[in-house]
Amino acid sequence: MESEQLISTGSGSRYMQMRSEQLTSPSSLLSFRHSSFEPPRIFEELPSATIVSVSRPDAGDISPMLLSYTIEFQYKQFKWRLLKKASHVFYLHFALKKRAFIEEIHEKQEQVKEWLQNLGIGDHTDVVHDDEDIDDETVPLHHNDESAKNRDVPSSAALPIIRPALGRQQSISDRSKIAMQGYLNHFLGNMDIVNSQEVCKFLEVSMLSFSPEYGPKLKEDFVMVKHLPKLPKNDPSRKCCSCRWFSCCNDNWQKVWAVLKPGFLAFLADPFDTQPLDIIVFDVLPASDGNGDGRVSLAKEIKDRNPLRHAFKVACGSRSIKLRVRSSSKVKDWVASINDAGLRPPEGWCHPHRFGSFAPPRGLTEDGSQAQWFVDGRAAFEAIASAIEDAKSEIFICGWWLCPELYMRRPFLTHASSKLDSLLEAKAKEGVQIYILLYKEVALALKINSVYSKRKLLGIHENVRVLRYPDHFSSGVYLWSHHEKLVIVDHQICFLGGLDLCFGRYDTAEHKVGDCPPNIWPGKDYYNPRESEPNSWEDTMKDELDRGKYPRMPWHDVHCAIWGPPCRDVARHFVQRWNYAKRNKAPNEQAIPLLMPQQHMVIPHYMGKSSDVEIESENASNSKDIKRQDSFSSKSSYQDIPLLIPQEADGLNENPRPYGVDSPHCLDQPSRVGNNLAFPFRKTKIEPVGPDTPMRGFVDDFESLDRHGKLASDVVAHPAITNSDPEWWETQERGNKGGFTDESGQVGPCSSCRCQVIRSVSQWSAGTSQVEDSIHSAYCSLIDKAEHFIYIENQFFISGLSGDEIIRNRVLEALFRRIMRAYNDKKCFRVIIVIPLVPGFQGGLDDAGAASVRAVMHWQYRTICRGHNSILHNLYELLGPKTHDYISFYGLRAYGKLFDGGPVASSQVYVHSKIMIVDDCTTIIGSANINDRSLLGSRDSEIGLLIEDKELVNSYMGGKPWKAGKFSLSLRMSLWSEHLGVRAGEMDQIIDPTVDSTYKDIWMATAKTNTTIYQDVFSCVPNDFIHSRAAFRQNIAFWKEKVGHTTIDLGIAPGALESYQNGDVNKADPMERLESIKGHLVSFPLDFMLKEDLRPVFNESEYYASPQVFH
Repeated sequence: MESEQLISTGSGSRYMQMRSEQLTSPSSLLSFRHSSFEPPRIFEELPSATIVSVSRPDAGDISPMLLSYTIEFQYKQFKWRLLKKASHVFYLHFALKKRAFIEEIHEKQEQVKEWLQNLGIGDHTDVVHDDEDIDDETVPLHHNDESAKNRDVPSSAALPIIRPALGRQQSISDRSKIAMQGYLNHFLGNMDIVNSQEVCKFLEVSMLSFSPEYGPKLKEDFVMVKHLPKLPKNDPSRKCCSCRWFSCCNDNWQKVWAVLKPGFLAFLADPFDTQPLDIIVFDVLPASDGNGDGRVSLAKEIKDRNPLRHAFKVACGSRSIKLRVRSSSKVKDWVASINDAGLRPPEGWCHPHRFGSFAPPRGLTEDGSQAQWFVDGRAAFEAIASAIEDAKSEIFICGWWLCPELYMRRPFLTHASSKLDSLLEAKAKEGVQIYILLYKEVALALKINSVYSKRKLLGIHENVRVLRYPDHFSSGVYLWSHHEKLVIVDHQICFLGGLDLCFGRYDTAEHKVGDCPPNIWPGKDYYNPRESEPNSWEDTMKDELDRGKYPRMPWHDVHCAIWGPPCRDVARHFVQRWNYAKRNKAPNEQAIPLLMPQQHMVIPHYMGKSSDVEIESENASNSKDIKRQDSFSSKSSYQDIPLLIPQEADGLNENPRPYGVDSPHCLDQPSRVGNNLAFPFRKTKIEPVGPDTPMRGFVDDFESLDRHGKLASDVVAHPAITNSDPEWWETQERGNKGGFTDESGQVGPCSSCRCQVIRSVSQWSAGTSQVEDSIHSAYCSLIDKAEHFIYIENQFFISGLSGDEIIRNRVLEALFRRIMRAYNDKKCFRVIIVIPLVPGFQGGLDDAGAASVRAVMHWQYRTICRGHNSILHNLYELLGPKTHDYISFYGLRAYGKLFDGGPVASSQVYVHSKIMIVDDCTTIIGSANINDRSLLGSRDSEIGLLIEDKELVNSYMGGKPWKAGKFSLSLRMSLWSEHLGVRAGEMDQIIDPTVDSTYKDIWMATAKTNTTIYQDVFSCVPNDFIHSRAAFRQNIAFWKEKVGHTTIDLGIAPGALESYQNGDVNKADPMERLESIKGHLVSFPLDFMLKEDLRPVFNESEYYASPQVFH
């Protein structure tokens, strides 16, 4: 039950709101109980109001009852305007009088009760004597006259509004304006009255109105909805009218409080609630409704068969909700306001942005967009662990696979508390809310056991919520997966890329193949899916592989951290997916809440001093000018702070302005702590767009890019773009702008960038009405606009040329066209692609159960070099041997002893990174592979980030000076130094990626030499000398007989290498030969199995699966 009571305080009275499991009328005042419970208060300081204008329906009508007042309210940095009729003020006045009357009766009852108790006649027999100390809990509430005055609303206050002094017609409005201003000053000068239910509803405010993280205050009011579960009906205010004669309240329609924000529409049971009953997160709308009526509207008026009913609908994504209000004017108000909020720049969430992305490009102004890269698991995991440890409010985690027992720091014996579940448990106990979204796999196809992960995570603490999605049977989705890898902390820092928080991913630049006895990789974290996939992950500390016989498969990956608006764009994607999964999986489960996306412009208070601190302190001092007493107070002396100004659709705002402020100082700085309050908002200079104009911060074809891949307009906007020293790479301090630090060279500098979040989603994965393939569009566009050089690392490389009817993504076509353009222009252009040597699935390449491995290899070879659909085949026909001057393919391999004195082993380094670097200026990092599954949008869900450097450094390209991007260049240099084994003092040798001295003499030569050495020592597969399965079987049998035990890909070296010289047999230690290897780079075996059709055959189960599964 919910009730209200009046408690005496030193400064007057305040209303207390009592709440229990059953929600009842907030205006039920007949039962009062004393409690120390502090109610939610919407206003923490007094708001101010200004009468902007007074209007009347007929210029000749002088009746004050028909006047309408345009009132502008201000609270802290929030401003909003309301149009109120005189009747609204009278309703408010009488409601406040009613409240005061009932409370006065209650006070008299309490005084009588106290008097009877003191006489020993009341309920309690114990009498408190005057000379005894009275315990605080038994002190009765003494309501003095001053307290009653502060609460009272005298009838004379409203009299001037009803009967303004008569005079000339022109003066009626002026006098009414003065009278209304005085009345508003009266109740806005009392904190207790301002926080009453009646006044809050009159002001159209709620607990969400002034939360800066959700953006400016827009429209709010009661509406009727039908789609929500039944709310308690003992609150008469929930009825659409007070009349019982009609059945309009008995047809599942119920009253809720609607809150419109720039990015969503939320429904609350009551304005004083903070948890929404439902929320519509705005997303890109279709370009046409199919009827030729133009772009689909977010909100649209609908005609009801009953003329007394006024309704409209809000349709976004896969949802369409019907709402009713009291009048047709309110319908028009809501429709205009919702459409305006969904389409207004800079976000314009209902319009597609560049590449068709849901998110606009960020960093066009100094908005705090920053990024930092991490190479391999150790660097990324340690940064993620630090961010989790510093979390203050909430953590979002999204993954394809998550292992709760994963050690985030190593050696694991000395970092026992760094297990993921331990980190999450510690934060959950501190009150941090943790939301984890897992991919629900098809158990027959994958062994990642998300059921175990969910059960383990839910057992940590009640503040940990977990959802698995999709439900395969109900959704009909069996082939596709949720493939994003996200960690978002406090909406302030986001980690994304190729790394799941699971076993097998932790690694360093050394890429060790052995760990015996266990020190770095405990139990099942010593992982090699080519050899064996565990059937159970529950006994995590038990080894799956024999460490003395089998190497682990080293894992190469790239991750990044982002701060600022792009981080909140990624969080918005998570919220969208979480809410969609919640509605489908747990619609009535109260423990699984709906989430609300935060507005990009919010910066938390703990990031340091900023102009908002001065603004807030100034507001606090100004608020003291409002007198808290009965008499009319003078108008507030608040200064006009242009923050969070809403653009109402009712035409009351004569000077429309974008959201934001004039203050230029609010930058999001990297931080590893949580989010509570906000810094001031930045005023954007992007002009509003028409309803049919797509919001594209840049054009899709990059026409606005200059020859350095930078926005030409930004040369003017950013005259102080950084130009670093030529030796910056050798001398830089990692993370010198915040972010994370590391001395290994595996953590990049924290750089200011232009960033855009791109993704692959559709109706099944995120509930969107449109298929978004912005990752695919970004890849093709960047390739087309590349000037000198493209570097790609990816887990897969499956794509199609124009006219390919099977493979639909066109990354390959973009590469082919760009290479041909360079050839025709007689210009140097390089494309380097690094992919795994063999797919990371279980089974020998000739085994009966390895059809999946061979199927993926078929599609990759079809893309690269086999058949008329491959890029090398088409380029060879036109370019001949010069083809390899333009494009080449590589893999990674590592070696080492399994233990001291043990066998020498080798394994491929599994390339799992998903990056593309263009001209050392622009980078794509994310979770998307280059195949149809990841890029088409309608299949696997993916997330990525396009990063364009703003901080430029001196470099070289094609033998000439070049302004490279600090983020992109440093990432490439780190990757190449690892792959090529280049030492710190030799970095200048690889700074120019296109000249022959780098590309041919270092990159290609190193790959060729390393490949030859590995072949001499191991004869490992795949290689260019095995062209058929028969030859493969012969080779395997020969080496097993010669070596004895070996791995599935021939990864064990013989005890001694035999060579013949002058008829003598010489034996050498394999390690001596392997010491000549530099880094991990090897050539990709283009001729492996070239005589075989690697597609599944009829007696293999994969033959009956859709080929789309493999590409």
